[in-house]
Formats: sequence, structure tokens, C-alpha cells
Amino acid sequence: MSRISVVEKNEVSEDVQEIFTEIEGAFGMVPNLFKTYSHFPPLLKANWDKVKALMMQGKLSRKTKEAIAVLVSKDNSCSYCVAAHTTALKSIGVTEKEIEVIETDIEKSDFTEKERGLITFARKANKDPNGITDEEFEVLKKTGATEPEIVEALGVMELFAAFNKFLDSLNVEVDF
Repeated sequence: MSRISVVEKNEVSEDVQEIFTEIEGAFGMVPNLFKTYSHFPPLLKANWDKVKALMMQGKLSRKTKEAIAVLVSKDNSCSYCVAAHTTALKSIGVTEKEIEVIETDIEKSDFTEKERGLITFARKANKDPNGITDEEFEVLKKTGATEPEIVEALGVMELFAAFNKFLDSLNVEVDF
């Protein structure tokens, strides 16, 4: 059971209703994550803007970003984000079998070498950022990963690491 209430659209200010309408347009619903953030509207707005910037813009494919979201969330044991972003992968046409390969052996996935490198780098940055060696970084760059792509991949990792901690601390109910 959630430790904090989710706030419904009819219970929020007009400004928050506008954000909820945008979120609903993007997802077909307002996820409990954002309903919970609405207790502090500036944080709701900041995080929604960050989701739009990272997940709906940039150079990396949506599939690459969703894979980072799922794997970082899996590494952090966040069932909410694993469920949400597994659903997102399916919504863009990724099959159950492909998702299983992504989760169990990224090297056997159909991502390019550069995409696999970025996904693996983001996971290591989540689990052991101080353990990343200069050699690992150079190997990533040799795959063709550019500095903006590396920052984008790490931005996705950062977003979901934060969401994972927020959701798990409050035990927000999975609604996917």
C-alpha cells in the first residue's frame, strides 16, 4: 500500500490540471508517479519537463532509452518502473522475447554496438560510477558514441535512478 496519497485530477489546481492533461495525452493516463509528485507542483513540473526532454527528444532511439529505464530500474529493484517501461517497450513493438534478451544478455540483443555500449555504460554508472575506468570510457567512444549521446544516456539513467528511489521510498502502487 502506498505511503502517500495519489492526487486525482479533480483535486489539483488549474496549473497542475494542465500538466496532467499533457501527461495523459502522452501516456493515455496520468501514472501514479506524477499524481504523487503533484503534492509539490514545482517538482511535478520539473520532472515532467525532464521526462519530455529525455524520453521524447534527443538523438538516442526510444527503444534504447526505454531499455536503459528498464535495466536501471531492474538493477535498483524498482518494480514500478520495470512494469512501466516494459509496457513502454511493448508499446513500441518490442516483443516479450526481445525484452527477455535485453534483460538477460544485452550482447545478444539487436541493438547496435554503440547502443549496447551506451546501455551498458548507463547501467555501470548507476551501479558503480566511481568504478568506471578511462579504458571503459574509451571503448565506449570507439563504438561511435558521441559526448552528447553519452550525456543523454546518463541523463536517462539519472532520471530513473531518481524515480526509483522516490517510488520505492513511498511504495507507490504500480498502475501499469
